[in-house]
Amino acid sequence: MEYRALTVTIEQKIAHIVLNRPAELNTMNVDFWRELPHAVRQIDEQASARVIVISSTGKHFTAGMDLGVFMNPKNISVHGDPGRSAENLRRLVLQLQDAFNVLETVRIPVLAAVQGGCIGGGLDMISAADCRYCTEDAFFCIKETDLGMTADVGTLQRLPHLIPQGMIRELAYTGAKLPAQRALDIGLVNAVYPDQESMLSAVQQIALEISKRSPLAITGCKQMINYTRDHSVQDSLSYMATWQSGMFRPEDMMKAFSAKAQQMEPDFEDLHPIKPPFAAE
Repeated sequence: MEYRALTVTIEQKIAHIVLNRPAELNTMNVDFWRELPHAVRQIDEQASARVIVISSTGKHFTAGMDLGVFMNPKNISVHGDPGRSAENLRRLVLQLQDAFNVLETVRIPVLAAVQGGCIGGGLDMISAADCRYCTEDAFFCIKETDLGMTADVGTLQRLPHLIPQGMIRELAYTGAKLPAQRALDIGLVNAVYPDQESMLSAVQQIALEISKRSPLAITGCKQMINYTRDHSVQDSLSYMATWQSGMFRPEDMMKAFSAKAQQMEPDFEDLHPIKPPFAAE
């Protein structure tokens, strides 16, 4: 795919996806909704990287949804039978949700690096990432109530697992800005940096450390953490035992022990690419 809203690069097994419409405040237009899930899935399916970093350009990370997506009559039918129009809108919302669900369902970690404003759909997106980092000038905002609607692409479902209930409710009800330091205090972000350059340098180093670990062990961690969020402790322990019985392989452990003894970095095998069903050999 030729990307218009994004740039995608891969170096040292780290994929870097950059929102690249700074003049438009990186609003999420139709191109964005098509390209982001495509890029993320392709990286995972080809096993071309072991971690994804998502960052942005310009003053703000993103001003959120481009309202043209909802206003375009090609996307939403407002005429004719109300039931069919409602089903059409529901289908569109599910498609938008799926664009961010992919950040959770891919096998590799996704790190979000935020500068400036992360508004509306931006918060939906980063709440689906594994880890979040930001600059001192960053702020986060559930803007939808200011527009007379309820946030519908993941913020209200994921943030209650990341920050206190009272805080998510206050942000959702008021549309207030959550500044960087407060975001750090309540656990929304892992760290705050003076500027974008220092943030990207630090996040790149974190991504590099992840890329050196066994990809099989890392994807196991992601699977288990996501699973336990939505299940009981006992169910999660049972699932962990099942996963371990099928996925545990001593070869990676032996490589790790041997490399440590030799004071070297272990050389782990990549995950296998994902082949579509009945793909030609």
